[in-house]
Amino acid sequence: MNKFLFIFLFTGFTVFAQQTNVVDFLKINATVSPSSAEKSIKGTVKCSFKVLQRTDSIYLDAKNMKVVSFALEGIVVKAENDKIWLLDNFEAGKTYTAFFTYEAYPKQTLYFFGNETWTQGQGKYTSHWLPSIDDVNDKVEFDLTVISPENKTVIANGKLLKSEERDGQKYSYFDMKEPMPSYLVAFAVGDFDNKELFSNSGTPIELYYKPSDSLKVEPTYRYSKQIFDFLETEIGYPYSWQNYKQVPVRDFLYAGMENTTATFFSEAFMVDTIGFNDRNYVNVNAHELAHQWFGDMVTEKASEDHWLQEGFATYYALLAERDIFGEDYYYWQLYQTAEQLKAASDEGKGESLLNPKASSLTFYQKGAWALHILREKVGDEAFKTAIKNYLEKYKFRNVSTADFLNEVKAVSQIDISDFEKDWLQQSAFQSEEAYQSLLKSSFIKKYFEVSALRATPLADKKMQLKTALTFPNDFIGQEAVYQLVDEPISETLPLYKNALESGNLYVRQAVALSLQTIPKELQKEYESLLDDDSYVTLETALYQLWMQFPENRTKYLNQTKGIEGFQNKNIRQIWLTLALITEGYENAEKENYLKELKNYTSTAYSFEIREKAFEYVNELQLWDLETLKNLAEACVHPTWRFSKPSKEMLNNLIQDKKYCEQIQVLGRQVSDKAANYINSIIK
Repeated sequence: MNKFLFIFLFTGFTVFAQQTNVVDFLKINATVSPSSAEKSIKGTVKCSFKVLQRTDSIYLDAKNMKVVSFALEGIVVKAENDKIWLLDNFEAGKTYTAFFTYEAYPKQTLYFFGNETWTQGQGKYTSHWLPSIDDVNDKVEFDLTVISPENKTVIANGKLLKSEERDGQKYSYFDMKEPMPSYLVAFAVGDFDNKELFSNSGTPIELYYKPSDSLKVEPTYRYSKQIFDFLETEIGYPYSWQNYKQVPVRDFLYAGMENTTATFFSEAFMVDTIGFNDRNYVNVNAHELAHQWFGDMVTEKASEDHWLQEGFATYYALLAERDIFGEDYYYWQLYQTAEQLKAASDEGKGESLLNPKASSLTFYQKGAWALHILREKVGDEAFKTAIKNYLEKYKFRNVSTADFLNEVKAVSQIDISDFEKDWLQQSAFQSEEAYQSLLKSSFIKKYFEVSALRATPLADKKMQLKTALTFPNDFIGQEAVYQLVDEPISETLPLYKNALESGNLYVRQAVALSLQTIPKELQKEYESLLDDDSYVTLETALYQLWMQFPENRTKYLNQTKGIEGFQNKNIRQIWLTLALITEGYENAEKENYLKELKNYTSTAYSFEIREKAFEYVNELQLWDLETLKNLAEACVHPTWRFSKPSKEMLNNLIQDKKYCEQIQVLGRQVSDKAANYINSIIK
C-alpha cells in the first residue's frame, strides 16, 4: 500500500492496538533538547524493534506530543491519542528501525527550577517527555544524548561517552548496555561539580553537588562507598550496571528516585556535619541504591508485586543502616514501624502486601517486616541463597511474588505456607509474631522494661528513670525524658538535670522538645542546648529561651547570629523573625532583616525554604503584594506537600477583607496557572 494513502486511511484511528506479543522494542536512541525558557522539549528518536506478529501499526506512548518530521524513505510516523504510531506492513520475525523528530510541552515529569532541569518518571510518566513504553513489562535499552548550554553539567543513565560543543551548545552522549523500564529513564541539567570514587568491586561512583555545597559533600555522602560495598556483599549478587551516580536536585517531588545508574534525591538531604545528626541521607541513599537490584534489574510484573521493589529496598536499607549505626538502631527502626503497622491494623486500615492499591506503609514497611520474618524462618544461608538465585534467574526481567517464593522454596525445607498467609495475604499485621521477634534484641527488652513504667507513679520509678538517664542509650534515655512530661517540675527537676548532664545529643534534644516551661533553677543547663550539634535542638531551644527569659533576648540572638541550619534555613529564618520583633535589637538592620525574610518566599528559592518563610510571614502578618504573589505561585507548585498548605493559607487570607482585594488583582501579575487558581477560589 502507498505510504501516504496509508496515512490518509489511518487518520481518525482511535482504537489502540494491543502490543502484547506483537512487538519487542529493542533500543531507543534519543537526542533531546529541553528549553527552560519555553518549558518544552524537542527530540529526535531512532528506535529499533522486532515484530513478533504481522501487523500494520505499532505505537510508543507519547503524551501530548507532536511529530515534527520523519524519514520519508522509512516508516510512516503519526501522533494521535497520546501515542506515536509507526505505520507499515510489518512482517513477523523482522527487525525494523523508525526515525522521527518530536516536540512537547510537558505538564509533568519534566521540571524546570531556577538553573536546573530534571525528570521524574516514577510509575509510567516518562512518556510525557520521551516517546517510550508505559508498561513496566517492556524493557528497552535507552541511549540518550542531551543538548544543554555549554556551561551546564548533564547527568543521565549509563556511561558518558563524550561531550562536544556545537554552535554554542553542548552535546552529552550517554550509553546504556542493558534494558530497563521506561519510567527509569532520566536526565538532569544544572550547575554541578562531582567527586568520583570506586567501590571495592571497581564500580565508579559519582557524587554530584552544587559548588555552594562543597562543604556538605563529606557529611552527606559519608557512607556512600560503605553502603555500596555492603549491599553487594549482603545481597550476594554484583551490581549490574556500568556506573552509579547520585544527584541532589532542587524542589524534588520525593525523597529520592532510583533512576537506573542515577539516583536523584532532594537537595534537602545535603547537610553539614551538624545537620547530619538529625537529617542525614543514609537511609535514602541505601534505599535507592538497593533499588538498582530490586526494581531496576528485576522489575515487578504488576502492581500487586510492588512490595518486591519497595519492601526489598526498605529492608536492605535497614540492613545497611545496621552495618553503620549498629544493632540497636536496626531493632529500634523495626519497632517504630511495627507500632505504625499495628496502629493501622487496629484501626481497620491494615492491608495485604498483595493489594495493588495498598499504601506506602504497607508496601515499604510491612514488606520489610515480611522479609525480616522470612529470614528468621528459613535461616540466613537459605535466605541469601534464594535472593542470589532469584536475581540470577530473573536478571533484566520482570517478576511476580510467586517467582520469588519459588526460589525460597527451592532452597529451604521449611514450610512457608503460614508465612504466605500471615504476612503476604492477610490484611492484619501480625503484631504478636513481630513482638516476639523484637524480643530477640536485648536492647528492645530493656526499652520495653522502661516504657512499661509509663503508668507507674513518678515516686515509684524515680530510681529506674535516673538509671536510664545516667550514661543513657539514645532511645531508652529519650523514653525516660518523655515520661517526665506532665509531672510536677519540683519532682522532676533532678531528673531533667540528669538528662541535660548526660551529654547524649538525643536525650538532651528530648528535653528541648518536651519541656514547655523552663524553671529558673534549670535555666543555665537549658541554655547549654544552644551549643549542641543539632539544628532541631537549637531551633526549639532558641525559641523557648527567647520566650521565657525576655531579659536575655539580645544575648540569645547574638549567640545564634549567622547560623543557617538545614537546607531550609530553619535557624536563620527563626532568628530573623525573633530579631524583627525584639524591641531595640539592631534597629538599624531591621529593614534588611524584613527584606531578607520576605525574599525567602520567592520562586528564587527551593520550596523547603519558601514554606518556612511563609509560616513566619503569616505568623507576623507581613503580607504585601510581593509575598502574596509568591504565595499564589506556591499554590501551583508541582510538589503537593508544598502546594497543599500554600492553598490553605491563601484560602484563609482571601477570607480577610484586608487581603481579599489585593489577591483579586494578582491575576495580572502572576503566571497563567497561578491566575487560574486564584480565579477558581474567588468564584
